[in-house]
Amino acid sequence: MTAKILLIEDNAQNRYLAKFLLEQRGHQVVEAENGPLGLALAAKITPDLILLDIQLPGMDGYTVAHQLKNDPRLSVIPIVAVTSYAMVGDREKCLAAGADGYIEKPIDPDTFIAEVERFMKVPPTEEAS
Repeated sequence: MTAKILLIEDNAQNRYLAKFLLEQRGHQVVEAENGPLGLALAAKITPDLILLDIQLPGMDGYTVAHQLKNDPRLSVIPIVAVTSYAMVGDREKCLAAGADGYIEKPIDPDTFIAEVERFMKVPPTEEAS
């Protein structure tokens, strides 16, 4: 089964790579370049999973995650922080803001899909033979 994934990421190259990898696996990806757009799209499309950059312009990912988790309609959607913040305590800060998971950038194309699919409520797609 494929998932509808909302990717909130301001960097075009990071969006391209993540979207490419996820679509190759059969997932549908909807992109947002900033937090306010991400919040609006989450409410509109109700994705199965949200991949959220933390270092966003204007409204940071912590604020986005907090607002998503405080919206009763969206609070059940798993959020995975995908961020270059990798200092001691950054993972915990992401989880405290409402993220259900944490993936460090730069993403590893060989492990990214498996890392993302661990947080999906829908069954992951089967490996191609």
